[in-house]
Amino acid sequence: MSIYALYPSLIRPVLFCLDPENAHSLTINLGHLLSKEPLTKVFGQTVASKPVEVMGLKFDNPLGLAAGMDKNGDAIDFLGALGFGHLELGTVTPLAQEGNARPRMFRIKEARGLINRMGFNNKGVDYLVNNLKNRRYKGIIGVSIGKNEITPIENAASDYLHCMNKVYNHCDYIAVNISCPNTKDLTALQEAGPLVDLLTTLKKEQGKLASENNKYVPLVVKIAPDLDDVQLSAICDACLRLKIDGITCTNTTTSREEVHGLAHASEWGGLSGEPIRHKSTVVLSKVASQIKGQIPIIGVGGVNGVIAAREKMQAGASLVQLYSAFVYQGPSIIEDIVNNI
Repeated sequence: MSIYALYPSLIRPVLFCLDPENAHSLTINLGHLLSKEPLTKVFGQTVASKPVEVMGLKFDNPLGLAAGMDKNGDAIDFLGALGFGHLELGTVTPLAQEGNARPRMFRIKEARGLINRMGFNNKGVDYLVNNLKNRRYKGIIGVSIGKNEITPIENAASDYLHCMNKVYNHCDYIAVNISCPNTKDLTALQEAGPLVDLLTTLKKEQGKLASENNKYVPLVVKIAPDLDDVQLSAICDACLRLKIDGITCTNTTTSREEVHGLAHASEWGGLSGEPIRHKSTVVLSKVASQIKGQIPIIGVGGVNGVIAAREKMQAGASLVQLYSAFVYQGPSIIEDIVNNI
């Protein structure tokens, strides 16, 4: 029996005695230690080979780790050894920043959800790049990029360009995070005008970097689950017109419809986990119906097992990601999903 089968009964109760952010930090610190040989092999998992090609990239399997778990790339080799087909690191910003005041992460235990208002806390893009250079993990790496809190929203493109240039040669795809509800004014970048301006700038830079480095790194746009049909249509039109390489559906939600009345549900921030499973899949379906297979979709939001993963893929996703389910169920969920998806 794998040690990870003991996670729900032995390991999770210990972690859940800690403040959620402290538990998260402990997990990443342990992951950093376990990223060293031979510990990576000892604590790794063997999963079935389920290769899939998306965005011109060859993934060992369709399941990935969503952004937010390992913002700074401190535990790449350990997390990769658990069987993920890809890891999305970040969100990272040009300069290191502390993020919002603590406490800023809350468990909605009854619903197996999380609320966070971290605010893009990270050690800066240079720190991440150094970890990317030193990794041994050979799987697909995506990097989620964003803007610093101190950067005015009208100057956001400069921050995205800075991060894009820094990570371009050290990752396999770049995710443009314009949908996190925890950074002031960021979601305004999803509106048609600002979105087209930003993506036009990034696509131009992508072309320049691809030519200079003889390497094409796909651009993925991550959207919120709280957009109305008009906003979704505008985003899909922009992504199709500008030939964006992928769309991630979805980020966290500001809605509390599914968790109303539960402990911590009134905290502000983005809600993730099982409570957003349906909401996220509805958005994914709407996007899929508009882009008609012309752009691959990454499905994330409430992926808590094989059935949820299959739902995302049946709705139109080529890849799926999880985060909150990793917190509640531990590494064994990776093996369960990959082997049965």
